[in-house]
Amino acid sequence: MATVKITQTGSPIRRTKDQRATLIGLGLNKMHKTVELTDTPEVRGMIRKVQHMLSVEG
Repeated sequence: MATVKITQTGSPIRRTKDQRATLIGLGLNKMHKTVELTDTPEVRGMIRKVQHMLSVEG
């Protein structure tokens, strides 16, 4: 399966609760933390929701 590498580059301070929950759902909770997830439509949708706070590779 294909994977996607996501790094949190933006702070969740002053963001809405659903954006904070999306970051936690992706496994991100601190600045510059990187996770590798399977590339599924669900993960892509979550990335799209908080794309202004992420850096995506792959």
